[in-house]
Amino acid sequence: MKLKMKALAAAAALALAAGPTQAQISGNVVKLGVLNDQSGLYADLGGQGSVLAAKMAIEDFKAKEKGLNVEVIFADHQNKPDVGSQIASRWYDTEGVDAILDVPTSSVALAVAEVARNKHKVFIDSGAASSDLTGSKCSPYTVHFTYDTWMLANGTGKAIVKTGGKTWFFITADYAFGHALERDTSAVVKANGGQVVGDVKVPLNTQDFSSFLLQAQASKAQIIGLANAGGDTINSVKQAAEFGIVKGGQNLAGLLIFLTDIHGIGLEKAQGLILTETFYWDLNDQTRAWSKRFAAANGGKYPTMVHAGVYAGVLHYLKAIAALKSDDADKVMEKMKATPTDDPLFGKGSVRVDGRVIHPAYLFEVKKPSESKGPYDYYKLRATIPADEAFRPLKDGGCPLVK
Repeated sequence: MKLKMKALAAAAALALAAGPTQAQISGNVVKLGVLNDQSGLYADLGGQGSVLAAKMAIEDFKAKEKGLNVEVIFADHQNKPDVGSQIASRWYDTEGVDAILDVPTSSVALAVAEVARNKHKVFIDSGAASSDLTGSKCSPYTVHFTYDTWMLANGTGKAIVKTGGKTWFFITADYAFGHALERDTSAVVKANGGQVVGDVKVPLNTQDFSSFLLQAQASKAQIIGLANAGGDTINSVKQAAEFGIVKGGQNLAGLLIFLTDIHGIGLEKAQGLILTETFYWDLNDQTRAWSKRFAAANGGKYPTMVHAGVYAGVLHYLKAIAALKSDDADKVMEKMKATPTDDPLFGKGSVRVDGRVIHPAYLFEVKKPSESKGPYDYYKLRATIPADEAFRPLKDGGCPLVK
C-alpha cells in the first residue's frame, strides 16, 4: 500500500512538473496563418507556394519529434488592407493563430502589423517590400524576412547609376509599396549623381500601360524604373517591348523582379534586365536540393524568394518556440532576436531590434535565351552584396525601438 501511495505521489509530482510546460503552448497547438494573395496578380510569387513552404519548414524541423503540434491555415487578403486586417483580427482573437506569415502588398502588411502590435501577436513578413515595416512603422512584434525597398534600391538602383544610367523616370504602383520603392530608389539615384526627371503613378493591377509608357518614352530618361511587381511588372515589360522602348535606346530597370515574373515575360523580352534578389534556386547545393523538392510538390513551378522567406521564417520561429517550450509572443520575439538565423536558403544571419532580418543579397542579370539550359535557368550572378551592406543601417531607419 505504501509503495502504491509513493507511486501515486511521484506520478502527481511529475504531472505538476509537466503541466506548466505543456500549458505554455496555448491549446497545445502552434497555429500558423499564411495570409496572402491566393488569386490575383501576386498569387504566383506567394499564394499556395507559401503554404507549401511553411509545411516544408515544419517537416524539416521535425516538429512532431520535438513534441510540437503545428498546424497551417491560409486565407486570401485580396490585396485589400481592410480584408487583411479583418482576417488577422479574427485569426488572432478567435481561431488561435499564433503567428501570421507572408502578407505581400505593403499596404496590407502595414495594416496587419498594426493588428499584431495591438494584440501582442507575432507577425513574420516575407512578401511585402516597404522598408517602413522596420523603419518608422516598426513594431516589437514584426519580423521582416527576405527583402525590402531600401535593399532593392541600393542593389539594383546603385548598380545601374554606377554603370551610366543617370537620368530616371519612374512608373510606380500607386500604393504604399510603389511609393516606398520610388522614394528609396530616388534617394539612391540622387546620392550617386543621378537625376529623376519624372514619374507617373499607376493603379494596382492595371492591364493597359500604353499611356504611362508613352510618358516615360517622351521623358527621354535613360532609365525607366519599374516600381511595381508581379503581374504589373510582367505587363509593363511586355508592353514596353511592343512600343520598342529598349530598341529606341532607353533601358528598363525592374526594381522588384521575381523568378515567376521572368517566367511569365520570357527570356526573349526579359534578357539583360538587372535585378536584386536574396534567394535563387541555383545558388548552391542546398538551394538546389530544396528547390527541386519544392518544385516537385508545386506542379513543377520553382520557388521565389518570398517562398524561401516563408520557409526560413517558420524555421526560425519554431526554433524559438522549441527552445522556450512556449508560444508567448513577447518571449518568442525576444528569443528570435537573440538567436542567430541559420537555414539552408539564406545561410547565417540575424534579426535586429527593429525586426529586420539581415542576410546577403545578390545582383543578377537575366540570361539571353541562348545562355539558358532549361526552364527556370534564368539568372547569372553579377555580384554578392554582403549581409552588412544589403540592408539599411539600423541608425538610419527611424525605428522607435532603436535606442
